[in-house]
Amino acid sequence: MSAPGPQPQPQVLVVGAGPTGLAAACTLLQNGVSCRVVERRAGVAEEPKALILWSGALEVLRRLGVHERVIGQSLPLASASYFSGGRRIGGVRFGGLEGTAFPGPVCLPQPGTEQALYDRLLELGGSVEWSTQVHSAEPTGEGVRVVLGPSGDPDGREEVSAAWVVAADGSRSAVRESLGVAFEGDTYDRVFLLSDGVVSGPVPEKEAQYHLTPDGVLVIVPLPGGGHRVFFDVAPDGDTEPPGDELLARLLAERGPAGMRIESVWWRSRFRVHARVAREFRRGRVLIAGDAAHLHSPAGGQGLNTGIQDGFDLGWKLASVLRGAPEGLLDSYPLERRPTAQAVVRSADQQTRTWMVRAPLARLVRDTLMRTLSASGLLEKRLVPQLAQISPDLRESPAVTAPPPGWREREAVGNAVPGRRIGDAPLVPAAGTKAESLHDYLASGRQALLVGGSSRRAADAAAELRRAVPEDVDVLLLTGRDGAAPDPAAHDVARWGGPPGGGAGREWVVHVRPDAVVASVAVLDPGWRAEVFLGSAPLPRVQHSPK
Repeated sequence: MSAPGPQPQPQVLVVGAGPTGLAAACTLLQNGVSCRVVERRAGVAEEPKALILWSGALEVLRRLGVHERVIGQSLPLASASYFSGGRRIGGVRFGGLEGTAFPGPVCLPQPGTEQALYDRLLELGGSVEWSTQVHSAEPTGEGVRVVLGPSGDPDGREEVSAAWVVAADGSRSAVRESLGVAFEGDTYDRVFLLSDGVVSGPVPEKEAQYHLTPDGVLVIVPLPGGGHRVFFDVAPDGDTEPPGDELLARLLAERGPAGMRIESVWWRSRFRVHARVAREFRRGRVLIAGDAAHLHSPAGGQGLNTGIQDGFDLGWKLASVLRGAPEGLLDSYPLERRPTAQAVVRSADQQTRTWMVRAPLARLVRDTLMRTLSASGLLEKRLVPQLAQISPDLRESPAVTAPPPGWREREAVGNAVPGRRIGDAPLVPAAGTKAESLHDYLASGRQALLVGGSSRRAADAAAELRRAVPEDVDVLLLTGRDGAAPDPAAHDVARWGGPPGGGAGREWVVHVRPDAVVASVAVLDPGWRAEVFLGSAPLPRVQHSPK
């Protein structure tokens, strides 16, 4: 029987329907780009794996319209505490992070997040071809030739010529390996044991606890709906089976507080932990994301979060390019996301090695430093924003334009600095929008053009921009407290409390990307022209009709 011939070419083939692939696919569909999603598993994941969702990932889930489903199932975490020798040596509080609708992390086993994203994919008209694996991927002149087939069936293969491929197929990515992209890094010399179940005794209700002992670490995290995750590291002994009840009970007795017991277990796992980053996040028309691009210790719960943000980032950029934006926009994907992944891997590695300090003097130094940093508040001040992943510094990105000479960012809403996340500001809706803050207005994850000024010139600039961009690019005219009446030619109008007010101050335009990062700024001086400002902007040019 002859092999099937080439099939119709999808705009984008997404390989992998975990959180990263689903985030990418939902972002593409929301932006009017069709995609085909394949997954070697038979359905949504059942293993709980990752637990923690931080602010940056929660903001992405809000842009994709699933945050309420996720938050509704989650347990908010209030704090984390660190113990050594049975005594508390430090801690951080959660919930106080400013400038985000999600000031603290929540706990939800990974299947809950995946199911919410999968349901959203179906709402957007997408689907997943389950039990379908990639056998090979090969770049061609105008795309990528991919060989697919049913999982476990070497004969039923299909050849697809895809314009673009998103490789979100996990740590053993068939796409990455087929392309020969190196996965650089190391493997820890410890084995990690996990169990989810019922734990009795002095267990935390809304706190993650780290018990650091000379023999290894015990991490215990409360789960939504009851129960706890218990996590240990041990020396490798050749065993590859999930840990048994006797081993888990012994380790908990050795490392945990007196009186804490594991009563029952409904999931358990044994695994090795890697610290690796792909040498390339883009190879031609293949974009590599999530665990296929980076692996790290579970310290801080960063893997799921980084992957979801990878998926959103490449999704909006690829959608913009396929709708007419300059293809150079995609050069920013590896240049922005790979350094982010490297930083996350380094941070998780530092935390993990802090857990595993063995020598008495080194433990004394660690414990003293933890006490000092915790008592001063520096531990919380440094660690929480790092884990939250909402403060990128992308000023060197090719998707960001340097500000004009003399730009005074404090005159603009949100203290707009190209390459940095825009700050929040209260708004008074006047026409078109009901948002009462800037971050609420930007929460849809659409491109936005903000025009500040109370004069006719500012209103005309907003109207000119509105005519020049697709309808799913938001245009918001921000007037001062005593600004002119709303102009119906502008798409949205709101008043805000900063300059310019009553005609005072310079007037400006700010382009905000879907990830709330400022892409470019300009002053509305006599030489400003909409076509020049938009000329190199990473904006879609082609209209699409939302479903």
